[in-house]
Amino acid sequence: MSCRTTINVLTTNIPSTSIATVTHSSLRLPNSLLSRTTRCSITNPILVNHFFRRLDAKKPQWGAGGSYKKVQRGLFRVYSGFLELPLLPFPSDQVLVPSEAKTLHLFEARYLKLLDECLLRKKKLFVHFVLDPIAVSSTSKEASFAARYACLVVIEKVEQLDVGALVSIRGIGRVTLVKFAKADPFLEGIVLPLQDNVPQNESEVSSKVLELKEALEGLNSLEIKLKAAKDEPLRTQTANSLDWATKELSLDCEEAFIPSLAERVSFAALQNVSGSTHSEMLKLQNEKLKAMDVKETLRRLETSLSFVKNNVSMTAAKLAIQSLNMQ
Repeated sequence: MSCRTTINVLTTNIPSTSIATVTHSSLRLPNSLLSRTTRCSITNPILVNHFFRRLDAKKPQWGAGGSYKKVQRGLFRVYSGFLELPLLPFPSDQVLVPSEAKTLHLFEARYLKLLDECLLRKKKLFVHFVLDPIAVSSTSKEASFAARYACLVVIEKVEQLDVGALVSIRGIGRVTLVKFAKADPFLEGIVLPLQDNVPQNESEVSSKVLELKEALEGLNSLEIKLKAAKDEPLRTQTANSLDWATKELSLDCEEAFIPSLAERVSFAALQNVSGSTHSEMLKLQNEKLKAMDVKETLRRLETSLSFVKNNVSMTAAKLAIQSLNMQ
C-alpha cells in the first residue's frame, strides 16, 4: 500500500548541509508551491559556477577526480560518480525517505514529459526533493525556498489514465543536489550519492538491524489485525518497505547510490501506520526529517527502533479498543 499524491500544476530530499536557494525571477515553478510567485531563479552557494553558465562545447571541462568530460549543448553532462536526472519538487510536508513507496498522479504536460524522459533515457530514475520556505528580509518582495532532503527514486509502475498517469515510485537513497542543469520543460540537475558513515562496530549494527526487523514484523502483524475489519489492503506500508529494504537490490545505477542494508532498514521503520491520527502523522514527518539528516546508521537504527516500539504500543491499544467495540 502506498500514499497517493495528485500533481496538478505540481503537488507531490537534500540534507541541510547542501542547500540551493530559490528566489524570484527565471525558473518556472508551480503556483501551488510558490503562491503568487510563478517564476524564479536558482543559485547554489556550494558552486562557483552560476546557474545556466554557458561553456564552449568544444573545449574539455574538468570533472571529478581530475578527469574531464566534454560539455554538450552548453551544459554539463554526467561525470564519473555523478548522475544528471530530472528533479521533482514537493512541499515541505512531503519528505520521501529511502524504502518508502508513493503513488503520484501526473497530468500536466511538463511532468508527463519528465515521465517520458525517465522511462526512455534515465533508467526509470529521478530525484524527489523538498522546497522548503526560508526566511527573507522584510523589505524583500521575493519568495525564497531551499532545496532540501533529496532522494533518488525509481519508477516501479506506470498506469495510464484518461487524464495523465498514476506513477508508483520507490525511494532508493539520499543524494546531494550539486548543480541545476536546466529548468525547461522540467527541472534537471546533477546529484551525488549521500550515504551514512562506515559503522565502527558492525556486530552492534547487525544486532540492532535484527532487533528492528523483529519489531517491524510485530508491528505489521498488529496492523493487519487492526485493518481486518476495514476495506483496506492487508499489505501494509510497513511490510512493503521492509521487504524492499531487505531484498537483494538490482537497480540500474552505480552502487554508490544504493545504501547499505542496515541503512535501508533504518529508514524502512519510518512508514505510515494504519489508523494514524493527524498528530501521529505530524510526528512521523518530523522523524523523517531528522532521519534524513543523521549520518550514523547505528544512531538512526536506535531512533527508529524507539519509534517503532512506540507505534507497537499505540497500535496494540487501538486494537484492544477495536475489540471492545466489536463485543
